[in-house]
Amino acid sequence: MVPTLGNGKICYLELPTRDVRESAAFYHNVFGWEMRTRGDGAIAFDDAVGEVSGAFTTRRKAVQEVGLLVYVMVFDMEATLRLVIENGGEIVQPVGADLPEITARIKDKTGNILGLYQEPVAKQPKEE
Repeated sequence: MVPTLGNGKICYLELPTRDVRESAAFYHNVFGWEMRTRGDGAIAFDDAVGEVSGAFTTRRKAVQEVGLLVYVMVFDMEATLRLVIENGGEIVQPVGADLPEITARIKDKTGNILGLYQEPVAKQPKEE
């Protein structure tokens, strides 16, 4: 799948981590992100829809205060929050704080804070 190209599109993320493999497993298990090894040997990722890619970096500290906040779209908030906990993350803002929006905030295993967002009537696309 070729990502959508467009001026101003967010296309790449660098996620701070203390342990690249640990973070790769967390994001794969929780969000279904695909991991790959780049030519330089770094572990990179592609989001679940192939629109955003990125890599993990051990050169920066985790984003532990809310400033710029990245939200990950999910189809089932409750199931995703269970996966966060099962994979060593934590919930730092439960569902309900941003009503009527369906949002939550989590910390990954390194301590990065991310937002989760669910469309009110989001349904998974039918598999063909």
